[in-house]
Amino acid sequence: MAETTKMSRAEAGRKGGLTTKQRHGNEFFGQIGRIGGKKGGETTKQRHGVEFYQRIGRKGGSK
Repeated sequence: MAETTKMSRAEAGRKGGLTTKQRHGNEFFGQIGRIGGKKGGETTKQRHGVEFYQRIGRKGGSK
């Protein structure tokens, strides 16, 4: 029987990233990075407004 060893999370992540890089190329990571950065903050701002960020900022500072 072949001996198998478990893969660490870091190794699994690295392997997945390299596979994605081979399939889609380096530019893919740049594109998804730009989309992710805009989408999250802008969507939250549109839904809740600037006051939302002020409230959660105060909560975080009061701990």
